[in-house]
Amino acid sequence: MAGKQPEAAIPDDIRAMTFEQALAELDEIVRTLETGKVDLEKSIAIYARGSHLKRHCEDKLRTASERIEKIVDGPDGPKAVPADLD
Repeated sequence: MAGKQPEAAIPDDIRAMTFEQALAELDEIVRTLETGKVDLEKSIAIYARGSHLKRHCEDKLRTASERIEKIVDGPDGPKAVPADLD
């Protein structure tokens, strides 16, 4: 059985985007593909870009959630601990 191939790296132009920029472009790609008026080759290309944008957005969200902390009152006084967002 063949092993899973590594995912392609996120292009630099996408990596430089903010979450909001990437999400807006991803939304535009979805709308474009939903029209059904895009030829096959272009559909494949923009789908691949959308996949990179999705991964970038997920990475940004994961990073943000890891940075969120909450203050709890412990036996030694208040302290910051990672927030349980699940």
